[in-house]
Amino acid sequence: MNIKFFENATSTNELAKEFNEPWTVIVAGGQTKGHGTKGTSWFSPKGGLYFSVVLPRDNLKDLETITILGAFIVSKIIKQEFNLEPFIKLPNDVYVNNKKICGILTENIIQKTIKSSVIGIGLNTNIDEFEGGLNATSIKIETKKEVDNIKILKLILTELKKQYGV
Repeated sequence: MNIKFFENATSTNELAKEFNEPWTVIVAGGQTKGHGTKGTSWFSPKGGLYFSVVLPRDNLKDLETITILGAFIVSKIIKQEFNLEPFIKLPNDVYVNNKKICGILTENIIQKTIKSSVIGIGLNTNIDEFEGGLNATSIKIETKKEVDNIKILKLILTELKKQYGV
């Protein structure tokens, strides 16, 4: 797995599409143009965990299936590591206490045919407050503790590779 860290990025998904090598992971400390489905913006201040993974082409051609798999993995880790009760709002959001804690965006990389897919995950980890009345929360708000973004990243990547049989 090739992990590339950036202090800031416009969008980790856009950067991942440029690298376009399976199991390349783009991690950013913040995003200036993070986005979700239908171009909705994703608030990405420093402190959160924002990353995208270039997935190999396989039998999972359906983006919604990949997205739900990502939501399941994130939810599982939130429950196991932080004893919180996540709720998956299909197909791409994870909520805790009726507030959004994670958003997932999966896109295909197409070069005549589908070459691979990119899954982008924005997980609110160490964010103290949200601007503009966003209905959002973070792991830090819910647990009253700072969390280790690298540890969470490794747990998610390990589970993702396990689900892909790698």
